[in-house]
Amino acid sequence: MTNEELWQKTLNEIKFEISNANFITWFQNTIVTDKTDQKIAVGVPNAFVKEWIEFKYQKQILKVIRGFLPEIRSIEFSILPKLSQKIPAQIEKKSRPQEQQEMPELSIDKDTNLNPRYTFENFVVGSFNELAHAAGQAIMNNLGSVYNPFFVYGGVGLGKTHLLQAIGNEVKKRDPQIKVKYISSEKFTNEFIYALQNNEINYFKEKYRIIDLLIIDDIQFISKKIQTQEEIFHTFNTLYENNKQIVLSSDRAPKLIEGLEERLRSRFEGGMIADISEPEYEARLAILHTKKKEKNLLINDDMLEYIAASIKSNIRELEGALNLIAVRLNVQKTPPALNDIKDILAKHIQPRKIVTAKQIIHAVSKFYNTQERFLIEKTRRRDIVRPRQIAMYLLREDFNGSYPYIGQKLGGRDHTTAIHSYEKISRDIKKDKQLQEEIKQIRLNFYYAQEA
Repeated sequence: MTNEELWQKTLNEIKFEISNANFITWFQNTIVTDKTDQKIAVGVPNAFVKEWIEFKYQKQILKVIRGFLPEIRSIEFSILPKLSQKIPAQIEKKSRPQEQQEMPELSIDKDTNLNPRYTFENFVVGSFNELAHAAGQAIMNNLGSVYNPFFVYGGVGLGKTHLLQAIGNEVKKRDPQIKVKYISSEKFTNEFIYALQNNEINYFKEKYRIIDLLIIDDIQFISKKIQTQEEIFHTFNTLYENNKQIVLSSDRAPKLIEGLEERLRSRFEGGMIADISEPEYEARLAILHTKKKEKNLLINDDMLEYIAASIKSNIRELEGALNLIAVRLNVQKTPPALNDIKDILAKHIQPRKIVTAKQIIHAVSKFYNTQERFLIEKTRRRDIVRPRQIAMYLLREDFNGSYPYIGQKLGGRDHTTAIHSYEKISRDIKKDKQLQEEIKQIRLNFYYAQEA
């Protein structure tokens, strides 16, 4: 097999595994330059392509090549500037990356890249995201003049993209003349590289520097990409100086993004930074009720409560669970029982150990040999106050309940009581070994009860 034949077959395999836009952007004008017993040498047109392919696609390429030549153990990439003028026959006719990057939903707005299903009407607000939500509302009313830039960060599947697109959709709804653009940092990089390769950099700059509201998702992926950061820096400055709004998201705070230039970091930190944490139980339950209504599912509240208690950290997993249940409903045509829900989650979602508020309160009262009603009643007996504080601590730590919920659950108390109890036990547990052992035993008890 010649080098050209090997690379042709490899490209044909890669083409089926990635989007057409990414294929054109990163694999156009690449060739195999050498082949030894255990190594393949691949030529690429510039440093951008070399850096990105090594970071993103090297393992994938090696896996495909080893399917043809199992003896190959490594790939080496080198820059061959002459390749920037070459268009291999095996590559499809070029088209702009932005024309290839439509999202799967047919209703995506091609000008803004916004998905109309992401709105504030179906965005569930809880203590885990209320600051980010409030800032988003303020931005819509004062575009470019408050919280600029607006930087949202949080883990995967917590609703960052929903919030960002809801801002864009609402701004566009209020004034269709406002120029809004939503884009991921990876797609921004793809378009930038394409513009450089095809002498269209002026077109690219003009496209993004006339925007009124620029939303870039997953900005952490520009880490260590020097020229992409350079372009975002100048785009940022142009928009900011003209009072245009910039909204960014990341999986971590700006100060924790490695390989981010200090000048960009300082600009990202110069506006409003809001985090989105894991949703508390009531928020998870509210999200499930919203999704149930959207999907028109015939499942009862007990089942939703079980799902909310099972999946604690990821909104996307909550929706995934409901999608699995929807499929089961379509197949069996009858409402599922709670055991059906448990089976679905056990097989597909792999939920964490499940604990309910009731189990925690029961375990605490049993451990301290008191009645559950005493934890709820408004008594100040010393032998009751401490167990009640521990119950509040565990409801926060293990159940992820909000402070208002915890206060209501234990006798309709104010949320400040729950905060005080949680903070007190949090302090005491660090220095009190006996308390550490007591809480450890209580946890063993309610998890054991859950499994029994």
